[in-house]
Amino acid sequence: MPDIDKYWMRIALKLAKQGFTTPNPMVGCVIVNQGELAGQGCHPAAGQPHAEVFALRQAGEKARGATVYVTLEPCCHYGRTPPCTDALLAAKAARVVIASRDADPRVKNRGIEILQAAGIEVTTGVLEEEALWLNRDFFAWHNSGRPYLTLKTAMTLDGKTATRTGDSKWITSSSARKQVHQMRARSGAVMTGIGTLLADNSRLDARLTGVALPRQPLRIVVDSRLRTPLRSAAVALANKNPDTHPLLIATTCSASFEKEQALARPGIEILRLPAEEDGRVCLPALLNELASRKIISVLAECGSRLNASLIQQQLVQEALVFIAPKIAGGENAPSPVGGEGVEKMAQAWQLQNLHVKRFGPDIALSGQLK
Repeated sequence: MPDIDKYWMRIALKLAKQGFTTPNPMVGCVIVNQGELAGQGCHPAAGQPHAEVFALRQAGEKARGATVYVTLEPCCHYGRTPPCTDALLAAKAARVVIASRDADPRVKNRGIEILQAAGIEVTTGVLEEEALWLNRDFFAWHNSGRPYLTLKTAMTLDGKTATRTGDSKWITSSSARKQVHQMRARSGAVMTGIGTLLADNSRLDARLTGVALPRQPLRIVVDSRLRTPLRSAAVALANKNPDTHPLLIATTCSASFEKEQALARPGIEILRLPAEEDGRVCLPALLNELASRKIISVLAECGSRLNASLIQQQLVQEALVFIAPKIAGGENAPSPVGGEGVEKMAQAWQLQNLHVKRFGPDIALSGQLK
């Protein structure tokens, strides 16, 4: 694999990260003519032109005979936008370098075959591992049929998510909290439990200074007995902005119909689901419902009990833990994961594909559950 191909593909991958595209994958594209950058672009949001289109527009006539670097196999079907393969053929590009093949069965391998049939040289697999990781939620959704669930939590150095009095604002720095809002903006849904909502009164929306977000994530509260307060911040935001900040409250068939009538209004959906033996919402049923709505990723910001349920039922694909250089102490202070836990350390859930980053004074450790 030529180093020059890796060089330009790294630029395309960096461009891809600028988009807020869910449920579409993040894609970046770079066009190079005679060793010089001729055009570049990213897919900014679902429903908007794809990365190849923006790059081709910028390149103009310089796209003829050029090499196109794209992080995902060009689409070859009509959706909300025309096929990118048609645009590349019309521009008369000479070579297309692709990081990863598309997981969408409407595209997978067909985009490559169309380009090759037209005489365009195609190279695949350049920085493929990085491209697959970038869109791991997109690939996982196509492969498993369920949303890619990331369990996010923050704790002190001694493993506490709040003090013994329940105070948790703020464990981490503003840099870490900004990263969480970036993650919310790129997620199909943000989920919490009723216990966390009552304790923190979170709005659950994405707030990024100076960034015009194309969409907000679906906000979800898992609330088996419909205890969500009418005056909570999450409910108030849905009441004020029903079209842009929807709220879904997942409950059971035994929950109060009077409370449902009080909560149900534009922007708020009450979803009744089967209950587990303990009376709590059936979490697999909830994720199946979200998958049917083409929500490919869920960011879970929950308390210890719901976190434990998600892990025990093998619904978590990735865990992200922010660790602040603070010590809270307290025997009764909460920790990120509750439940009964494992009996032996050999039974502990393990992470693989580990990534470590710094956000201000905090450390973020992430990995996929085996």
